[in-house]
Amino acid sequence: MVAVSVDGAHRFSKTKVESIDLVAGFGAAGDAHAGVTVQHRYLADKDAAAPNLRQVHLLHEEFLDEVRDAGFDVPAGGLAENILTAGVDLLGLPTDTVLRLGPDAVVRVTGLRNPCNQIDSYRPGLQALCYGVDADGRRTRRAGVMGVVEQGGVVRAGDAVDVVVPAGTPRPLDVV
Repeated sequence: MVAVSVDGAHRFSKTKVESIDLVAGFGAAGDAHAGVTVQHRYLADKDAAAPNLRQVHLLHEEFLDEVRDAGFDVPAGGLAENILTAGVDLLGLPTDTVLRLGPDAVVRVTGLRNPCNQIDSYRPGLQALCYGVDADGRRTRRAGVMGVVEQGGVVRAGDAVDVVVPAGTPRPLDVV
């Protein structure tokens, strides 16, 4: 892991910190998006009792490198991610992939982050870079993945990220 970030308020960016405490079935302790039920404001307005499949947001540092190359200054935590990784093809993982983070924590990948309009409020023009087009001409999302905490633990920058792909036929990630 490159960095970890958290924010207790419903603001766009999160603050880079030394460590975060991931709580099983809940998310990052002290984070506004942690909870058993959906905490994302738009989704909560639709169904506040829905399970929270977006407890933790993971983003690959390589994406931040791309947006920096395009002229956007985005620090760790800037795109509201809790965990910034490097060298892990997050977008290529199948649904239900298990990520072992540090010595104890386990996060199950539930799907893709759907980039919202707040990204352009944060840095005008940045939202467009959060989308791509695949070989079949379909719109793709590039702003990281979401997950749920299966096993808690404290995670820090520098901790290992071990990927365990589920057995069977892989299910591609979809927006959660």
